[in-house]
Amino acid sequence: MSDAEWAAVRSLLPVPAWFWGKGGSPEGRCHRQLLDVIRHLVTGGILWRAMPADLPAGVGSASSSAAGASAG
Repeated sequence: MSDAEWAAVRSLLPVPAWFWGKGGSPEGRCHRQLLDVIRHLVTGGILWRAMPADLPAGVGSASSSAAGASAG
């Protein structure tokens, strides 16, 4: 994601409550990285060989397939 694309999208994302001192804890993932992963999957499908090498831990793989299976 280019800096220009990020500048256009960043203002559309919600500001976390912890930022304003309203509780909660900081996210463990960077929003920009998550959007990169989502764009990559939408563009290239979900082929494992197409996954980015720097995919953040916990995104995809067994954690999301187990959640999908339990959701029905």
